[in-house]
Amino acid sequence: MTTICLIPGDGIGQEVIPATGRILAALCPDIDFTLAEAGWGTFQRTGSALPEATVQAVARADATLFGATQSPTDGRKTDYRSPILDLRARFDLYANLRPARALLPHHPPVDLLMVRENSEGLYIRDEEGDRKTALARRRITRRASLRIARVALAQARARRGSLTIIHKANVLPLTDGLFRRAVLEAARDFPDVRVEEMLVDAAAMRLVQHPARFDVLVAPNLYGDILSDLTAGLVGGLGLAASANVGDDVAIFEPVHGSAPDIAGLGVANPVAAFLSAAMALDYLHQEKVARRLRIAIHAALHAGPLPPDLGGNATTHQFTEAVLHAL
Repeated sequence: MTTICLIPGDGIGQEVIPATGRILAALCPDIDFTLAEAGWGTFQRTGSALPEATVQAVARADATLFGATQSPTDGRKTDYRSPILDLRARFDLYANLRPARALLPHHPPVDLLMVRENSEGLYIRDEEGDRKTALARRRITRRASLRIARVALAQARARRGSLTIIHKANVLPLTDGLFRRAVLEAARDFPDVRVEEMLVDAAAMRLVQHPARFDVLVAPNLYGDILSDLTAGLVGGLGLAASANVGDDVAIFEPVHGSAPDIAGLGVANPVAAFLSAAMALDYLHQEKVARRLRIAIHAALHAGPLPPDLGGNATTHQFTEAVLHAL
């Protein structure tokens, strides 16, 4: 039996992940769900943002859906560490996949995929400094660059056959230069994929001007993080932005949005990003036909309405979930 671990986390994660569980239960009655906890609320209750029981639940599951977590913002020094960053490191979830596809009516055509290196770069969190000077170390390795390149090239081969390498090697010739060279080296094994390269600042401009020209983009960690939020804006916002964190043996799927404490508990969170993350999980579990059914139902609900508030409507999380269930 397929097992999916649900980690609602904090804020609106507590609303969109249970809604996603309802959708998955309707689609796949044979799925077994486990519930685990993580986040700031968990840290306040237990002293750990990522309990060992949660780590073990993720390890046992065939896939995990992660909601959102918040961090302390009042300036207090704590031992809190981001659970999703720790999970990425713990399970070596080196590939972050963030699709951006136009789903709303009367929206310019966009269908692209950001493949973000997920294990190094500035996200190794190696900083030091004082009030006058601070230093952050950035790590780029050939090994990590080659393996994310292969993921991106395989995705491009399965899509429209085009890959754009994002870098800033003109300013950072050692780190970004190493990343660029590794991707070009890996591309020799994918002669059917068209490869181009683009400086990250130029890519940001061209994504805004001509997003339809892009198919798959591959980028170091920080660039991929920033540009994938930009691509989410091209298709309607973070409420529509799904993602996957994939390693060799474990995969965690999550909406890109945060915990949104300003609307948490109001019942108006947009669950589409979580639903689309569930569709990515179904693809990962080799249930592509079921994933396609879910995407079609989401598309139908977005076109028929009612829409969630962040998309210009007034539907509650429950109402939009019911609309997707009706479409199914």
